[in-house]
Amino acid sequence: MLKKITGIFMFLGLLALPLFAGDEPKKAEDFTLEDYNGVKHSLSDYKDSKAIVLMFIATQCPVSNAYNTRMVEFYKDYSKKNVAVIGINSNKQESVEEIKDHSKTHGFEFTVLKDWNNIIADKFEASFTPEIYVLNSKFEVLYHGRIDDSSRENNVKSKDLRAAVDNILAGKPVVVASTKAFGCTIKRVE
Repeated sequence: MLKKITGIFMFLGLLALPLFAGDEPKKAEDFTLEDYNGVKHSLSDYKDSKAIVLMFIATQCPVSNAYNTRMVEFYKDYSKKNVAVIGINSNKQESVEEIKDHSKTHGFEFTVLKDWNNIIADKFEASFTPEIYVLNSKFEVLYHGRIDDSSRENNVKSKDLRAAVDNILAGKPVVVASTKAFGCTIKRVE
């Protein structure tokens, strides 16, 4: 009986391999958006970074706002390690002025771009704020998901974004390449 159970688990393990082995990472296309000062930024501007962290964020979402301090801390910790951190606001109802005020109020030193008509959110299939995509210099998506596992900072057990970027900086494959993002839905233009 033990041999049979062991054989079943080995068989199930082999079934799981094709889901991961040989999968090519998704690749993002270059894009250009303006920041809240009207300055254009292209994804290709950051191609010399060791990693590019795209964060779909919001000004009005309480879940996204619960992460403001963590986003600032992440930027301070990783920007000096040649990691680009870029916020993207795709919500139709959040104006450029609101994004600018929100960024200044919360001490965002990273670039925040406005995604009019949610074109970039649609291309990435982003659904929530906050939702994270980590790319390499070839724009391959190496991590997609959440910043960590709890909007309440004192309940965090898994710092998923930091772990993924640490793997990349160490030259290793990302151990957990996908997690479930959660937050407010991106308010799209119909």
